[in-house]
This record gives sequence, structure tokens and C-alpha cells, in this order.
Amino acid sequence: MEPRELPMSAIAVENLQRAYQVADKAPGLAGTLSHFWQRQYRTIWAVRDVSFAIAPGEVVGFLGANGAGKTTTLKMLTGLIQPTGGTVQVGGFVPFRRQRPFLHQITLVMGQKQQLLWDLPALDSLRINGAVYGLSDRLFAQRLAELSELLELTDKLRQPVRKLSLGERMKAELLAALLHHPRILFLDEPTLGLDVNAQVKVRAFLREYNARYGATILLTSHYMADITALCQRVLLIHGGRLIFDGRLEDLVEKCAPYREVRLELEAPPTAAQVQRCQEFGKIQAIAGCQIRLLLERGTLPQVVSQMLSELAIADVTITDPPIEEVIGQVFTMGTDPISQP
Repeated sequence: MEPRELPMSAIAVENLQRAYQVADKAPGLAGTLSHFWQRQYRTIWAVRDVSFAIAPGEVVGFLGANGAGKTTTLKMLTGLIQPTGGTVQVGGFVPFRRQRPFLHQITLVMGQKQQLLWDLPALDSLRINGAVYGLSDRLFAQRLAELSELLELTDKLRQPVRKLSLGERMKAELLAALLHHPRILFLDEPTLGLDVNAQVKVRAFLREYNARYGATILLTSHYMADITALCQRVLLIHGGRLIFDGRLEDLVEKCAPYREVRLELEAPPTAAQVQRCQEFGKIQAIAGCQIRLLLERGTLPQVVSQMLSELAIADVTITDPPIEEVIGQVFTMGTDPISQP
């Protein structure tokens, strides 16, 4: 499969596809015997007709539910599996050819996988990585000092990996993956299982690495805080198809045409007040003196003004709904949300 010329981007994908042939067997003994003599197969599309381009230095979130096709796409972008159809170039190379210059400019970090040797100090594994990438002793020492300082790992590298905390191990994995200064980072759940403090530190490091080296980052995460902290643009994949490509703010505005309003009343609401709030908007919860409801963005100023004049309100807070709810709504829609009326 020879790719045609694609725009000069760090990552350029056009009509990318990946299909698998899986055995289709009826249940029971009869199905097993029939399948033994005459096998039937069906086609499963893990990724279908996905197209996007990412500019050098851009940080993009790649979102989707489990089984949506995120990891399959990342594996095609890093050359671990070959596409069934379509064209893909990463850093000007066709990934599945696995050319040495290509491998020297990318890295793949998977939060559920590790490359460091469990019983050895992290420094030993890092020396192996340096040798694999052909780093001189001077360059290895320089990059090790630079990255370990950024990751706050300088005094941890001589400890066996098994004695490091989960957050320290994840940071050591990042150090190992970035030792060769890749230009393009594919990060699959890099903060998986980390506590809040460790997540914040990993995000801060990725932000600094991007700013310092102009690295391109494609990030998948189930922690929306990772996406909101690092990415202005997001790609959403659902059922193997790309259903959204754009700014996170546009997604929220289009798919969440409402605001969340929290009312703090001076006393627990009466039945009449609850009834009135139901006329204003959709009540989400009532607890003590608090009422949480959703109001359409277009009617917000007028409705809030009415509530302030009619209800004994001690305080009012207006926010966007949680981004997790917005993303969940998009997956439920299952189509391109921007194209919806």
C-alpha cells in the first residue's frame, strides 16, 4: 500500500481503516461440529474511514469509550499493526515500515504497560535505552540530568523499580520513553491509577516538555482533567469512526446547550418553590437548602432574574456541566455532534 502525498503535518491520516476477520460459530455441540468442518467468518471494523491531521507542536486529546478504536489507531500510528486501508504518515514516514529514523522520532507510553526492569534500579534500564538509541555517554548524562530534574526523580533512579511508588514509576517510564528526545509522543492513559498529586505533576511535566521542545502530543485518557489541562483540540472516536474534531469549547457549547445553576435558599424549599423551579428548568437534585437545576443558555439571564425576584435565595452559582457528562452525551449520539441541528 503506497501512500499518496499528504499535507506536511506531524501526523496525517486519511481514510484510515483496520478490519479483523473473526470466527462466527453457532453455540452448542452442533455449532462446534459445523464450525469444525466449514468455518464461517465475519468482519469486525475496529477503525473505519478516520481522517485527521495534527500540526507540529500541537497537543491533541484523543477520546473514546472502551472499544471505540483509540488503541488500535495508536498502534497503526506507531507502526505496531498495519492498516487494512487508507494512508497514514507520521513525521513524514509510513509507520508500519518501521524505519530507524521514524523510530528515533516517536515514542509510545501506555499507562498499563512498563518497560523498566522490575528488580533493577531504574538507572540500569535507562542505560540500556540510551545504548539502544545510540546515545553517547555525554549525551546520555546530559539528557538524564535534564529530564530527571524536570520529573523530580534525581534521587530515585538508584532505587529498584519495585520500591518506587506508582507515581514515581510512571515518571520513570516517561523518562525512559523520552530519553531520545522524540518529536512525536503517543500517550495512552499516562496517568492511569495515579493519585491526584501525581497526575498534576505528570501533566505539568508534559506541558513543560511540549513548550521546551515543541513536541507533538496525541493523548488518550479517561481522566478528563488530563484533557482539559493539556489539550485545546480533541478528537472523538466512536464505533471506530471519528465523530468530532475541533476545540473542546466548541464541543461543550454544541452538545451542552445548557448551564448548571446551583441555588442556595435561605430555608429548605417548599413544595410550591420546587414546583416553580421545575417550571424554570430541569431539576437535577435537591439537598437541604440547595437546588441544582439545568437552564438553557439562551434563557439563562431572564430565568435567573426571575428566580432572584421570586425565591428567597442566599447564593447562586452558575457553571458549565461537567465535561464528562458532555462527552458521554456525544457517545450516546453516536454521530458527528457538530453536524447535528
